[in-house]
This record gives sequence, C-alpha cells and structure tokens, in this order.
Amino acid sequence: MSEKPAETVVYTHGHHESVLRSHTWRTAANSAAYLIGELTPELHVLDIGCGPGTITADLAALVPRGRVTGVDMAPGIVDRARALAAERGLDNTGFAVADVHALDYPDDSFDVVHAHQVLQHVGDPVRALREMRRVTRPGGLVAVRDSDYGAFTWTPASPVLDEWLALYRRVARANGGEPDAGRALKSWALRAGFAEGDITATASAWCFSTPDERAWWSGLWAERTTASSYARIAVGGGHATEERLAAVADAFRAWGAQDDAWFMVPHGELLCRV
Repeated sequence: MSEKPAETVVYTHGHHESVLRSHTWRTAANSAAYLIGELTPELHVLDIGCGPGTITADLAALVPRGRVTGVDMAPGIVDRARALAAERGLDNTGFAVADVHALDYPDDSFDVVHAHQVLQHVGDPVRALREMRRVTRPGGLVAVRDSDYGAFTWTPASPVLDEWLALYRRVARANGGEPDAGRALKSWALRAGFAEGDITATASAWCFSTPDERAWWSGLWAERTTASSYARIAVGGGHATEERLAAVADAFRAWGAQDDAWFMVPHGELLCRV
C-alpha cells in the first residue's frame, strides 16, 4: 500500500497551445534515445507524464508484442494521447490519469518505467523515483530524463534572455519544482535506494540553430512567456510584471531572427536497473 502522496506541484508551464507545440514535437528519437537500445518487442512499459502521447506512441511501436501505458495528471491531455494512439492504429496502448507520487499499480507491474521532463516539476522527486522503482519488475529499468535550465546556453548574448532564465528558475522553484533537475537525477536516484552500480548516468542535448528551428523555439517561448500558465504564475507571484514579460518575448523573437543564433538545452538522463 502506498503512503499518502505528497502534494503535487502545479505544472508551471500549463497546457497552453505554445506548450503543447513543444510537447508534440518530442519523439522517442529526440527525447528518449538513451532508452531505445534497451527495448525489446515484448516489454510492458509505463510512460509517466505522457502529455499528448507522441513519445508514448513511439515507444508502443518499438514494443509491438508488449504494451505501453501512458499516464498524466491532466485528464484532457490523456484524452489527446489516447486519440493520437488510435490515429496511429496502435492497439497495444492504454492511458490513465495518475500521480507519480502514488501510482495505482501493484508492485512489479512493468518492465520499464519512463518519465521525460517530469521530475523537475514534482513535489518530491525522490519519492517519485521510489514509486517508479516499486512498480518496476526485478531486472527492469527506471528511465528518466530532465533538462537542466541552469546549463542552458545560447548565442548571441542577450541580457534580457539572461533575465528570462533567472526569472524562470525563480518561478519554477517558487512553484515547488527544481528547474536544474538534470544535474540532480543521480543524487535523487541514490536517495531513492538505487545502488550506484545499477545507475547509468548520461547526458544529451537539444540544439536549435537552423532558421526553422530558431523561429519555432523563439516563437513558442515568446508566446509561452506572455500567454501560458507560467506567465500567470510569474505575474501573480510578484516575480515579474506583464511589461517585463513582454520585453522577454520581444527579446526571444529578436534572438530568433539573427542568422548566427544558436540555443542548447542540455539534459541529464538515467537508466536505473531494479
């Protein structure tokens, strides 16, 4: 029986269209490459924080004789993931609303438990990892990947984007999360009870540099900064004014319009053998 769950953090970004635009861009290839080589056709996989289901659907295609269950805290997003799986003709998927702090599955239920960009937002990442470990069968894998905002880097330099990064980290922490989660994953896993010899820690990055990539990345962050739940939390919490957020949005668009613009989003990632 699970302990009473810790209070779940409100998702800082929310589910504004600008946020979902980035979520639906994610695939197993660009967001879970460190895990793909471990998958075999018959595995049962739990995908925590599945969002609109693009990674979930890719994982399901990689385990055609197995099954992938996608879970998320937001019922409407779970519905979108379910619809995507149906659109792709995947009959080895299932979806549910769930809290990673208290998963409604018996011990040893899955061969792989995966979470992408989840632990940076939860109220207790160590507890979440313990829960992920609980529902993983002996010999199975817990796979987690999170970005590390403190290590984001870009060129050309922009003092206003420096301000944005400091602001985002402040807002995320005030909301109960840890935006620099990528660097903390191994520490959290050790505290959750995984032995160091059972942890494979790696890193990888997204990079945005081509004209299309720059326009996409700068546009979604400009919109997210002024129109998403993040904007509401930033203003409501006294972290920024609407005018400063508008200035950040302008700075993102100006950055994206420069031919030499380049942006890197590093991630920490772990494969933890149970």
